[in-house]
Amino acid sequence: MFSDFENDGEMWTGTGPREKRRAIQFSESYRSPPSVQASISLWDADTNAAIRAEIVAENVTEHGCELVFRTWGDTRFARLRVAWIAIGELHDPEEWELY
Repeated sequence: MFSDFENDGEMWTGTGPREKRRAIQFSESYRSPPSVQASISLWDADTNAAIRAEIVAENVTEHGCELVFRTWGDTRFARLRVAWIAIGELHDPEEWELY
């Protein structure tokens, strides 16, 4: 999702409300917006403050979504990796579309 300690990015040097967004494009389109589950798979955080964080999927469509990481207060994150999965109904290549 990000690596901010190398370039003094805002997640590492900032305070207060902060967020990072990452656009995700699904490899196949769904029939309708799928359910997207996101979780933190790696975090590298400063331990001198409370660790405050959330990860969510927003703007979910049939074609993709945005993963949004938020932190606040004096929490500092050096880097973060996110795992996600989309679950929904895909198009069936055997179906016919009548016009």
